[in-house]
Amino acid sequence: MKIAVMLTTFNRKNKTLSCLRSLSKQVLPEDVTFETYLTDDNSTDGTFEAVKFHYPETHLLKGTGSLFWAGGMRNSWQEALKGNYDGYLLLNDDTFLKEDAISSLLQFNSSTKHTHQDALICIGSTCNTEGEITYGGKKLSSSYALKGDYIFSETDYLACDFGNANIMLVTAKAVEKLGILSSKFTHGIADYDYTLKARKAGIKILVAPGFLGTCIHDHGKSWKSTKDNLKERINFLKSPKGLAYDEYLYFIRAHFPLSYPAAFSKLWLKTLFPFLWDVFKK
Repeated sequence: MKIAVMLTTFNRKNKTLSCLRSLSKQVLPEDVTFETYLTDDNSTDGTFEAVKFHYPETHLLKGTGSLFWAGGMRNSWQEALKGNYDGYLLLNDDTFLKEDAISSLLQFNSSTKHTHQDALICIGSTCNTEGEITYGGKKLSSSYALKGDYIFSETDYLACDFGNANIMLVTAKAVEKLGILSSKFTHGIADYDYTLKARKAGIKILVAPGFLGTCIHDHGKSWKSTKDNLKERINFLKSPKGLAYDEYLYFIRAHFPLSYPAAFSKLWLKTLFPFLWDVFKK
């Protein structure tokens, strides 16, 4: 089995090298190999040069500086599609993999009724240094809104509805049916959109057992405080790394149309009256 591992990075040299180091130490079955595709989005901290020096086997791609996460991952994935791979592993550059991470993702064929030739997505959970889950697969708790909780098992593969792409394996058959991450998204939300579309298309989404790596949750608050002036808060509302106003509402309209009025109202409440949102969230 041949896998393409895809990453993107911007000015995170040390984290990126740490991630690639953990990738290079993977203990794999004899019939499994992988190649790495990394888009460096025009970093100024020497990331591109460092990766080229320490991991010359990596397929290194150069971005424009405005790709962000989703754009950079699409860039890596589009290049990987030129090869003949059985699976595509999306990996965040700030994730440090356990040595058996890829093997664990692939063992679903011996633990479930699925094979590597099926259209399937397998997600790996990550934790922080305290052992608390930070990213993974989620089960929807509502059919009408983006509400869900992480699911996790130390021993079993669990079916989920959507999830994060910090560690996410997509079989070639799933890519044939679904394509890659949507160009509608610049930075975040793209992985939620992809997995929800997979669910609608009848593609099974599994969460592998155990934690497959460590990754610190660094998204912070999803709104600006009252210390920021209104112009700054509106800029944050529109920013791809902020509330991503247009893209988020597109996502809600596509997947949870009945919750669109509430989503619209919440975005503006966070922006215009953040002090009320602070109270509301409590």
